Amino acid sequence: MARGFGRLRREDLLRTACDVIATRGFGHTRTADIAQAAGVSQALLFYHFESKEKLFAQAFAYAVQRDLEALTRLESSGGSPVERLRTLLRAYSPTGTSKGWALWIDAWAESMRNVELEAMSRGIDLRWRQALRAILTEGTENGAFACADPEGAAWRILSLIDGLSTQATVHRRMLPRARLAELVRTATATEVGLAPDALR
Repeated sequence: MARGFGRLRREDLLRTACDVIATRGFGHTRTADIAQAAGVSQALLFYHFESKEKLFAQAFAYAVQRDLEALTRLESSGGSPVERLRTLLRAYSPTGTSKGWALWIDAWAESMRNVELEAMSRGIDLRWRQALRAILTEGTENGAFACADPEGAAWRILSLIDGLSTQATVHRRMLPRARLAELVRTATATEVGLAPDALR
């Protein structure tokens, strides 16, 4: 019973930490803010997470867990490379209010000062890049794509989405989401030798 309670409490703390960080940002969030919002002592936070840096890193991992689960489903979906590429582009690009992207941008900035968060965000970034590279490699090998450098293409495609998504999230009126999606489709299609409409 105690072990189950401990797991529940830890998840509650992570959920609360995500809410506080989403509102205040990593740079303006104190462990005292999270403890107060959760109705617990700071000592309990440090019992579960050891340090502020580890708490932030694990809160970030918790926040993007749903995205990683979607990525895992995509990797095992068995669809064609074109279908999986189309799905990955949609999953990685911002939608709606882009709260997830705001958290990513904030995490990247804080990662320059937080070793734990940097390691966590780097590992998640790597998962996405490996998944894209695998799709591009498979599609190239079976003739669905014409891509001379799947590794380089994966870097260029995700870097483009990162940059455009940052603009769309930070400067909300600068780049409409429909235009962002069009730019991503066009660039990706060029990388793999397809017509842009094939990725619509």
